[in-house]
Amino acid sequence: MNISARPATTSVEIHGNFVDGREVEAGDGELLDVRNPATGEVIAKIPNSTAEDVDRAMKSARAAFEGKEWGGMDIRARARLVNRLADAFEANLDQLYRLETLNNGRPVNETRAQLSRLPDFFRYNAGLALARRDAVIPVEGSYLNYTLRTPIGVVANCTPFNHPLMILCKSLAAVLASGCVTVVKPSEYTPLTTLKLARIFTDAGLPPGVFNIVLGLGRSAGRMVAEHPDINKLVLTGGTEAGRIAGSAAAKVFAHQTLELGGKTPVMVFDDFDVDRAVNYAAFGAFIGAGQTCVCASRHLVQASIYDEFVEKLKAKTESIRLGDPFDPATQLGPVISARQRDRVLSYCNFGREDGARLVAGGDAANIPGHENGYFVQPTVFADVTSKMRIFQEEVFGPFTSVTRFTDEADALRLANDSPFGLAAAIRTRDVARAHRVAAHVKAGIVWINDHHRLDPASPWGGVDASGVGREFGTESFNDHFNVKSVMVATHDQPFDWYRDTATQRRLN
Repeated sequence: MNISARPATTSVEIHGNFVDGREVEAGDGELLDVRNPATGEVIAKIPNSTAEDVDRAMKSARAAFEGKEWGGMDIRARARLVNRLADAFEANLDQLYRLETLNNGRPVNETRAQLSRLPDFFRYNAGLALARRDAVIPVEGSYLNYTLRTPIGVVANCTPFNHPLMILCKSLAAVLASGCVTVVKPSEYTPLTTLKLARIFTDAGLPPGVFNIVLGLGRSAGRMVAEHPDINKLVLTGGTEAGRIAGSAAAKVFAHQTLELGGKTPVMVFDDFDVDRAVNYAAFGAFIGAGQTCVCASRHLVQASIYDEFVEKLKAKTESIRLGDPFDPATQLGPVISARQRDRVLSYCNFGREDGARLVAGGDAANIPGHENGYFVQPTVFADVTSKMRIFQEEVFGPFTSVTRFTDEADALRLANDSPFGLAAAIRTRDVARAHRVAAHVKAGIVWINDHHRLDPASPWGGVDASGVGREFGTESFNDHFNVKSVMVATHDQPFDWYRDTATQRRLN
């Protein structure tokens, strides 16, 4: 198999929204350019959806949810269908990972490795659907109390550009297995694989209206999706400010929310851990996906006794990373998503210099022969960073990391927790007791000990504080797609008349 083969891009495709199982022409809004970040070329055009477009998709989703074909589907039949969708995903994997590489610029080896995991997201949730049991609750008196769970309804899903399919599927698998429906607003930068997956799933038998897509800008189309009165749950992955805006809008219609927002992951490297191995994890954590991940290893906190050795070896490792054409299997680092994101990363390089940090590697745009208009940034490392600096406190979202010295365990935790964010953290140590002690006290929803960026469909994922609310993956996510109804049944046959026997009644409720 030639994994470097590119999808044909001889013409610019014009796409519409995806509603009722097919692409449909949107309203009279402007057309937006979709670019290949490795070349800057326009590869597609999409609509900036109007309120009427969003309403059409929502009405379609509501009709599907309440209709017999989907809403009346037996749980076992739905689980079989979700497993069939996983098979269809797997059968189309080659097309999907090439299209995703074209659209978001991640090296093809990265994209293929990530997308190959996604069918299991659906299989895991199909298993949860089959294994689901409602509770019988012991209560006082002669009563039977049990719960019934019913699918929550229409899930609005706003997905980002950094992992278009992976982050979509984190939510979509639970949506479909639970019996909900969804309207997805993908990033305007990376809508192509979302549209492709909708066509694949429709061809595999997913009923019309269950998986709808509206395209457009986050500040307009995304806002309209989040505040639409027909939604029952909002799922959003994005920046913290976007989460505040969308979350406030969804709160007005009392929608449930799962928000995975910004991060500034601390990585605590203790002096009992092998430095070479720590450096390899550092490069992976900081530069995978061009550093455009909410769990990017962006703050390395290194014990003083190994600090200088760590910095020198991280410099060498960083300078060895090969930038280039994302479709070249030898490429290890691709572009960031846009010119705007490139300029943001470069502005933080300037902040680091201005605030007195020591530039160790990178710090500038990268010129890639044949890709002069691409959005490439050199992988960048700053050392001697203090907790007051902007590059320590603020999310950069690019191939950028910092190194800060600490003295002991208490100092490492103080620095790690000196952040408004709380998504992920990592610990490098061979001391088992210390590893568990630090994991218990670091402010984060996800902690990796002697690893980084590992996930599993069974393991809950999410943050605290400015990193969001709710959890994806695991039973936590699946269960959050249901309303819980409590049913209380009197099993006694005692006469009851409160207004005749008030004086003798022992309890009101």
